[in-house]
Amino acid sequence: MTLWQPDPALIRRPAYQSLADQFARAIHDGRLANGARLPTHRRLADDLKLSVQTVSRAYEELIRRGLISGEIGRGSFVQTQRREPEPPYLPERLGEVIDLSILKPVCEPMHLERLKQALGWLAENLPSSSALSFRPNMVFPRHRAVAVEWLKLCGLDTSAQNISLTNGATAGMTVALMSVAPPSSTVATEAIGHHTLVPLARYLGFNLEGLPIDDNGLIPEALDEACRLSDIRAVFVQPSVINPTATLMDAARREQIAAVARKHDIAIIENDVLGPLVEDRPPPVAAFAPERTLYVTSFTKITVPGLRIGYLAAPDRYVAAVANRHLVSNWMATPLVAEIATKWVTDGTAMELVHWQRAALRRRQDIAAQVLAGVDYRAKRDGLHVWLQLPADRAEESFVAQARLQGVAIAPGTSFRISDAPWHPAVRISLGSTTEGELRAGLGVVTKLLLGDPEHLLLAI
Repeated sequence: MTLWQPDPALIRRPAYQSLADQFARAIHDGRLANGARLPTHRRLADDLKLSVQTVSRAYEELIRRGLISGEIGRGSFVQTQRREPEPPYLPERLGEVIDLSILKPVCEPMHLERLKQALGWLAENLPSSSALSFRPNMVFPRHRAVAVEWLKLCGLDTSAQNISLTNGATAGMTVALMSVAPPSSTVATEAIGHHTLVPLARYLGFNLEGLPIDDNGLIPEALDEACRLSDIRAVFVQPSVINPTATLMDAARREQIAAVARKHDIAIIENDVLGPLVEDRPPPVAAFAPERTLYVTSFTKITVPGLRIGYLAAPDRYVAAVANRHLVSNWMATPLVAEIATKWVTDGTAMELVHWQRAALRRRQDIAAQVLAGVDYRAKRDGLHVWLQLPADRAEESFVAQARLQGVAIAPGTSFRISDAPWHPAVRISLGSTTEGELRAGLGVVTKLLLGDPEHLLLAI
């Protein structure tokens, strides 16, 4: 047990953040050494006359900052060596766990059969260029022409020479960020955003500034102020339901974001991986600022996960930068997968699978509405998940751990936190990652935990 203790006289509101700040200063000053064991949640709460929930939230904040690690059954320990962030989902599905942590589309045996049929077709129709060429320009002209037609279905008009095929949205995001955000520059984004942005910023050497959001997404005035006060080079947005809070930004807000970006001459990176899946959505932000928006979409979450291919549409000013950075980081997208995507777009299979997915997700959203009746959560009928805010006195880490102990995996909201602003605990729950029966059972466990009395997990000492 450590000798240093926080000073209760220095705790200010919000208490959890003030307490976390005291621990952070003690760690940075060397008063708490690497590996030091922290007091249990209960003991520290008793010593400081705070609630267990407040202490738990403070420890969660320290975990998010990478200053401590928490292990169920062992306790919490100072961890000054930087560690890699953990993904919000289970790396692998274990035993009888109902996995609602990973965001994926609904899949049935039909999807596997469609992919098998496509591979059989490919075996008979594989072009020599896709099998034998090292030159992207020898492989992809035909695929880019088809991509133009698919992007029209996403609400974007562009030309073939502005499109790069990528191995999914993550590759597209990475190339786009490399193209507009040199090392030491700053990229603005939503305060609750894409979980890979924080480690990606570290790997690529740019700074990340999380900006306030509301029920309509990123607040334009916050972006304008950030651009005035900081050297913002780009803004990364997810306006169409795929964001953690399941927000669908309206057309007026998209136009405002485009206007702020134009005013300050910054780039926009738009992640729109759901594309045409979201019915009756506004045009993409790229439609309001085509001269500065790098638009990313893919097929993975709307057709079948194995179709790991996507499109990155860039304006003329960034085409060369995108081509060069894609070449050095990926060389080119996998031609065999591109062949299947092009066939499916051309023969209508891709859109057929989108329509199927939309219907399947709406059924699951109906299940969520039934099971979560009386619970405050955010969702859109064509979305892959729900965002569930916990009561302010519920510790997020403990809630996720309790669900896990009852056989249900959910994603902690802090995995998507990008701003240092005060945090309201929440969880993300995927609807497409398992069967409808398991989904109903898993949501039932979450509802019972949420509506029951808070119970702090006891740790063995």
